[in-house]
Amino acid sequence: MNDKVSSAPGRLSSDAPEYDYVIIGAGSAGCVLANRLSADGKSSVLLLEAGPEDTNLWIHVPLGYGKLFKEKTVNWMYQTEPEPGLDGRTVFQPRGKVLGGSSSINGLLYVRGQHQDYDRWRQRGNAGWGYDDVLPYFKKAEDQQRGPSEFHGAGGPLPVSDWRHADPLSEAFVVAAAETGIPTNPDFNGATQEGAGFFQTTTQRGRRASTAFSYLRPARNRSNLHVETSAQAQRILFEGRRARAVEFRQGSTVKTARARKEILVSSGAYNSPQLLQLSGVGPAELLQKHGIGVVLDAPGVGNDLQDHMQVRIVMRCSQKITLNDIVNNPVRRVLAGARYAAFRKGPLTIAAGTSGAFFKTNPRLATPDIQIHFLPFSTDKMGEKLHAFPGFTASVCQLRPESRGSLRIKSADPAVQPEIRINYLATEADRTANVEGLKILRKILHAPALKPYVVDEFDPGPKVSTDEELLSYCRQRGSTIYHPTSTCRMGNDPLAVVDQRLRVRGIEGLRVVDGSIMPDLVSGNTNAPIIMIAEKASDMILEDAR
Repeated sequence: MNDKVSSAPGRLSSDAPEYDYVIIGAGSAGCVLANRLSADGKSSVLLLEAGPEDTNLWIHVPLGYGKLFKEKTVNWMYQTEPEPGLDGRTVFQPRGKVLGGSSSINGLLYVRGQHQDYDRWRQRGNAGWGYDDVLPYFKKAEDQQRGPSEFHGAGGPLPVSDWRHADPLSEAFVVAAAETGIPTNPDFNGATQEGAGFFQTTTQRGRRASTAFSYLRPARNRSNLHVETSAQAQRILFEGRRARAVEFRQGSTVKTARARKEILVSSGAYNSPQLLQLSGVGPAELLQKHGIGVVLDAPGVGNDLQDHMQVRIVMRCSQKITLNDIVNNPVRRVLAGARYAAFRKGPLTIAAGTSGAFFKTNPRLATPDIQIHFLPFSTDKMGEKLHAFPGFTASVCQLRPESRGSLRIKSADPAVQPEIRINYLATEADRTANVEGLKILRKILHAPALKPYVVDEFDPGPKVSTDEELLSYCRQRGSTIYHPTSTCRMGNDPLAVVDQRLRVRGIEGLRVVDGSIMPDLVSGNTNAPIIMIAEKASDMILEDAR
């Protein structure tokens, strides 16, 4: 298919190949779109992915996310600008650059958020996006190990599984939470989110089920679906205000592909607004500064950046039962690898949270505002070497931060990383929630059920006790939990980028379909909601094409 692509940059070449749909980004959303839009066997679909095929071994091993954290071949390796609320530190922002996108390198947790998140989207004027509207799409996507129910689907492309490794620490955490008054919840994606329990994961029999695996792979043999890897979109080309083609670089060659019906931008919360700005759709003053012709002055493109922050507590464990002890012992490490190879079980199936909890820092709140991720290992920094001593970790994540940031291009060159400002801890409510969350987490970690396993609190330790000291610790050690959203926000107001059908407002033939369209960050992990968004968008695109 390579030889069919036009090599004429910057113009709408009449000899450029034409497809019904051109999808930019083969990530959590793009792979879903590629599957659904090509399913009729008639609509021609081109899927462009800036990264390589998903052949890296560690993509398919759940615990492998730690190996991919700073693996440049499959990761954009973004950094924020210095964050004022975090003592001027820059924060590393890993994002997937590979088939499957971030679903190929993420922590694998399947968490949809709260029913109220989606009702809030609808109440903000986004008709068709309330919980009752989106639940059918969550169920359509899902192949739930526990079988179908009021809240779950079975037989969909996306495997959702229970954890395959018994761990006494993770179990003790759930009991300890109950001892502090947090109820046990067997299903965070069921009737209610509140409580403590075990996370489900996007895995199948102990292997990662990215969207490349679950959606794209079954569709790859369709003659009407064309997939191009190592193909980075440079810009979208317009005729007036209609999107007509995509210019992309593959190796040393710049190529062009036309779209008969629509161009679908599914490049994520950072790359989607970057591409729109590079293409002349964004804040006019910014575009003119970089010598980019303004197709549409859209000041909201790149605004409203939201992310979940995490602050971790590390405990020394009294028994050699943590992942630290396995990784740091050559014999145990080999045995764990052999067990995984033979049975797809054991510590290599650990996701970025084994058990966890959702709770309120204030009883006046209607729903939980904190999520806890518990992990039976410890490290100074995620993605780096595990501690030499037995240790385990639990992190506080504020679910609905008020702080808002932005993404802006720094250059007209697509290879230059954009300016990312998240503004963590910019509001008093965010600061208070994190401090109160840490105080409640400490109570859980010192509850009777965990006492037999605890030597002491290693980080931050007893020297940090007052609210002021805890806030200072948040500023010194807080980091992302990898959920950027809302930079191409859906809505009806002047700064909204897309409408309720995810069409870019003021432009024809162009939609954004990914986490960047979220009106607000959901109260949980973002992968499952992004897959839902793409499932719903697929139906809307096909309806609008009739």
